[in-house]
Amino acid sequence: MGCSKWRAAFNFGHLKVQSKLSVFFTMIILFTYLFYCLNGYCDSLPRPVYDQQSNSQTRLTSSDGIAPSPRRLGAHDAHDANMSIANSFGSKKFPQAIIIGVKKGGTRALLEFLRIHPDVRAVGSEPHFFDRFYDKGLEWYRNLMPRTLEGQITMEKTPSYFITKEAPRRVFSMSRHTKLIVVVRDPVTRAVSDYTQTLSKSPGLPSFQSLAFRNTTTGLIDTSWSAVRIGIYAKHLENWLRFFPLSRLLFISGERLVMDPAGEMGRVQDFLGLKRVVTDKHFYFNQTKGFPCLKKPEGSSRPRCLGKSKGRPHPQIPSEVLLRLRDFYRPFNLKLYQMTGHNFGWD
Repeated sequence: MGCSKWRAAFNFGHLKVQSKLSVFFTMIILFTYLFYCLNGYCDSLPRPVYDQQSNSQTRLTSSDGIAPSPRRLGAHDAHDANMSIANSFGSKKFPQAIIIGVKKGGTRALLEFLRIHPDVRAVGSEPHFFDRFYDKGLEWYRNLMPRTLEGQITMEKTPSYFITKEAPRRVFSMSRHTKLIVVVRDPVTRAVSDYTQTLSKSPGLPSFQSLAFRNTTTGLIDTSWSAVRIGIYAKHLENWLRFFPLSRLLFISGERLVMDPAGEMGRVQDFLGLKRVVTDKHFYFNQTKGFPCLKKPEGSSRPRCLGKSKGRPHPQIPSEVLLRLRDFYRPFNLKLYQMTGHNFGWD
């Protein structure tokens, strides 16, 4: 009998000790969690992403031949569902606007000019998500974006999107409301500029004319060469118009972006629904480089121009080569004018 009482007392005391230990460890965990949250570390913890407009979450289809990733988010209008990673410094959202092209058209200049605007936040480097890294999933893509506050626009630019066949469908799968900006330039001048850039990296490159023509005697253009293919704008635009109405695209003239940067920036700001903050007071023309630069920003010791690679001299190309190339592009240019309702004056 005495043994039983002793055993019961021991068990009761053991339970009290266990209870106190449980409370003690629970308090430690709670205090640790509160400490990390107060210091902003909780935002880095993984959290579920919810579609606030629908309780069901659908996956992206893999009709482009890429296996669906378990990290991918909803198929349509992802950013419209307010799926964002938020903290006190803003939230990471999918871009509401993308500069999709074209290479050597003036996309870098446009992005730098736009970044002056206080309501624009943009990724500095080119993500290449919709052409190279789509298999990484939308969550990965969104994490590349800068944090934005209420009323700010998230943007990115990757010029190769415009000529990537799968890109329109992929962008549409993210959001059908994405605004698309295309900077176009005289395709002949653009091709020479493209070649010049490649030549600077590969000095042993064959001549421009040997790459541009399949046969120099017949003058048959080699459209498999990317420097030529990119300039067939009408063909690439047809691909985008299968998914987006023309009202979702804004075409910016690369030539006018150089001659009248404030005028073209006005069109861009209107298209994005932004107040016209970037005006002619922000620019001056650099005679050495041959294009506009930004005037000295506050807190900076000197004006800001684009890098050394911009404005490099072009090699001499035989005039008959340029004329043949211009004849090749003419029908495509006219078709682009008809499709966009905008004459860029290249002919």
